[in-house]
Amino acid sequence: MSDRIWVGTRKGLFAIERSTAGWSITDAMLLGDPVTMLVEDRNGAIHAAQDMGHFGSKIKRSVDSGNSWEERAVPQYPEMPEGYEEIDPIHNLPVKWDLRTIWSLENGHRDRPNELWCGTIPGGLFRSSDGGDTWQMVEGLWYHPDRKNWVGGGADFPGIHSILIDPRSADTVRIGVSCGGIWVSEDGGEKWDCRGVGQRAEYMPPEQAMNPAVQDPHCVVQCSTNPDRIWIQHHNGIFRSDDAGDTCSEIVCENPSSFGFATVVDPNDPDTAWFIPGVKDQQRYPRDGSLVVTRTADAGETFESLTNGLPQTHAYDLVYRHALDIDGRGERLAFGSTTGNFWVSENRGEHWTQISSTLPPVYCVKFSSSP
Repeated sequence: MSDRIWVGTRKGLFAIERSTAGWSITDAMLLGDPVTMLVEDRNGAIHAAQDMGHFGSKIKRSVDSGNSWEERAVPQYPEMPEGYEEIDPIHNLPVKWDLRTIWSLENGHRDRPNELWCGTIPGGLFRSSDGGDTWQMVEGLWYHPDRKNWVGGGADFPGIHSILIDPRSADTVRIGVSCGGIWVSEDGGEKWDCRGVGQRAEYMPPEQAMNPAVQDPHCVVQCSTNPDRIWIQHHNGIFRSDDAGDTCSEIVCENPSSFGFATVVDPNDPDTAWFIPGVKDQQRYPRDGSLVVTRTADAGETFESLTNGLPQTHAYDLVYRHALDIDGRGERLAFGSTTGNFWVSENRGEHWTQISSTLPPVYCVKFSSSP
């Protein structure tokens, strides 16, 4: 069971560790710089993505648990053909073939310990086979003719926020695109298909609402021991897939809401998943100022509201899609919010302990895989 949590924030990376006295912040790294995403690779190195504004996106790597950092390569887009123009069809903005944001970092299959995957804004998917020393664009997706139909959601341009590597096959990759739906490759990224039939986009005209290619999944997760079960926190609610994302069923959870950004699934029980609901569209805060984590343990038939230890009045915490995590045993959960609050549960959400109320806004939370 992991006793360390990495927390990426607007002003640095923090280590939160458990001792006999409980959880506490033990270290602060890369202070002053935003850490928007991170992954701890299968060799123990930490890769931290940074959105540096005018200075662009950067990746820093530590091989000594954060004691020292070195700047590494970032994904590079190909040159746009001369005379070619690409326009976001919703925002009517030109799409430049340049890295704007690193939105997801994931390990490759366990049989490929040096492999990493990276999803970006605007809509690029990249792979590294050398532990992040170099990156190669997955051209089969970038040059797919339907990729140009993706549109920006909360960001002005489309992006890849979820990358799922099927534990049964190193060459089977699923991604979640906002806004572009769920895409699957079964040959290591050469060919791609849009899946996820059954999702519903109420923001589209009625004749387009069920089109899989216009969907806005906010977060897509799979059960590691049963990867056919996928949970989707969508802009329009919660969806579940029982066939690895090919088809989806809408799950109704009205109390307090089915809107949100973050979700996790129990790695050993595909029927159990957690969500952090809020009020959409423009408001985006907990309903009635009451912070709630919802949990289903029966594949979405019913939901419990888990509030023990969470503020129930005047709580306006928004939890980003990568700011909720679950450990490898499915016992511990942790999440942080835009207001700098951070909570941990050691009993599957039955009780939450607040670890900090003074962190910078939290972008991402990851349980360490190191002992």
